[in-house]
Amino acid sequence: MKRFAFIILVICCAVLLIGLPLIVQGQQSTNATAEAVGQANLRAGTDVNAALLGQITSGTRYPILGQSQFYPWLLLGDPTTQQPIGWVFRELVNVVGDTSNVPYTEVQVGTSGIVAATPTVQLVNSTPVAPINGSVTPSPVSITGVYGVVRGEINIRYGPGVDFPRVGIGREGERYEITSRHTQFPWVEIRYPDAPNGFGWVANDLLQIEGNIFNVPATSQTNFNFPTLTPTAAAVQASSITQGTPVAISPAFQGIGDAIWGEMLEAGFEPETSKLAAMFLMNLQTGEALTFGNQIAFSGMSLNKIPILATLYSILEGPPTPETALAVAGMMVCSENSASNALMRTIGSGDEYAGAQAVTAFMSRLGAGNTFIVAPFLVPGATPAPVRAPTTQADQVRAQPDYSNQMTVDNMGWLLAGIYQCAANETGILISQFPGAFNGRECRQMLDIMSDNNLGLPLMMSSGVPPNTRVAHKHGYINDTHGNAGIVFSAGGDYVLVIAMHGPTWLESSETFPLISDAARRMYNYLNPTATLESNLGYSIAGVDECLLASRDSIDLITSADG
Repeated sequence: MKRFAFIILVICCAVLLIGLPLIVQGQQSTNATAEAVGQANLRAGTDVNAALLGQITSGTRYPILGQSQFYPWLLLGDPTTQQPIGWVFRELVNVVGDTSNVPYTEVQVGTSGIVAATPTVQLVNSTPVAPINGSVTPSPVSITGVYGVVRGEINIRYGPGVDFPRVGIGREGERYEITSRHTQFPWVEIRYPDAPNGFGWVANDLLQIEGNIFNVPATSQTNFNFPTLTPTAAAVQASSITQGTPVAISPAFQGIGDAIWGEMLEAGFEPETSKLAAMFLMNLQTGEALTFGNQIAFSGMSLNKIPILATLYSILEGPPTPETALAVAGMMVCSENSASNALMRTIGSGDEYAGAQAVTAFMSRLGAGNTFIVAPFLVPGATPAPVRAPTTQADQVRAQPDYSNQMTVDNMGWLLAGIYQCAANETGILISQFPGAFNGRECRQMLDIMSDNNLGLPLMMSSGVPPNTRVAHKHGYINDTHGNAGIVFSAGGDYVLVIAMHGPTWLESSETFPLISDAARRMYNYLNPTATLESNLGYSIAGVDECLLASRDSIDLITSADG
């Protein structure tokens, strides 16, 4: 027995020792590569706090040896030796090739024995990275004896002011040595190995100072020339619901996606912070589809009432009954949670939990398995039952999504595209994945009911297009997450837009709603260059009582057999 246990131990150790070579072998069959969008950090593990191993810059494609199943990180290899050189945050690189066959791993890249990288990889003497000769650089010794402890989440910048580029993020409780103080601005320099020059600047009031700040050297320098290796934001990439090749993106359409991404960054929604955003945008005439943040799971909010609506129509054998139509109007026009639960009971033959599971199964069959709902919406007086939520391929941590109700922007976008194609000519993924379950009339009714959302009052997407423009959409917002998903119909062309935004603990609608409107307006103006909208409309939200009273037209519409 002891001999058998010893053999098992030896086998386990051997598996651990050969883990990295196995990953390298896996890469050889995938041919997937990654190239930095500008410059990106390489780290020892799948965390921005993991040891910094170096940087890669644009111009060289690195083989992807592995990927994390929990976080949006890729393990890269040396192009020549195929040996691991570090993990990179996925949104900071352009991926070429199919990553579906890239093996999953959570291996940590050791800081000793790192193989010499190609000239575009710049090894950094952070602690304790091993130089090429194998000797380990010791930890830097504090010179000043004065430290700053981070309060909250902060930006670390290249110079003493908010106009300087950000070189990193400081998180609450992190402790940095203060190396100098500025004589003209209330900023201090800290030792920050991740920066190109090894230092960063932080505003005084963002740190709790330990020690005498006047013991550190003072500087009045105002000229801080940032190196050419400026950290660049994540790329906006083409999207496809299958593993097939996405429709080629034109430069003009790419420019729209990049402009929306840039505006999100300018507003502080950045991928490596706790305040982040995601978008899906599709030109329904050309099939071009762009996305960013599509691997992040957000709380489904009321946006997940669109999958409930689609699942309901997949089982209807005719127009909804007046009772069901009233619930549909309550859910889609007035966003009533009780109406949504009633429809899930209809789908689940009287069991709202079974109905929720049916919605999840519907999305999975559609190829949109990162979106699910497994419990009813919370209503006053209800006691939720314990549920088991699925583990998906999306990052289910960063945006702190609702355990039982989650979505990704591309999943929602492709569902909307499927409804549109079904309504237009009975083609698309709803028709192909659910033969006989949908017809054009039903899909047009779904779009009609979403066009009545908020009774025509401008809100989010609809306040970014001219008055009387048809917008079939659903909005949602909770304390820390806001979103909007829908289709805009215009003379110059129709398009799908889905946006989700998350911030720690609380988001202000005055910040998020205009960003959604701006995105809708950019795409509208792109498709309608001779009839552009110069600024967003104001927005308004109807009350529930007012909404239910005025939604009678919607109820009559969807109970009709016409369409």
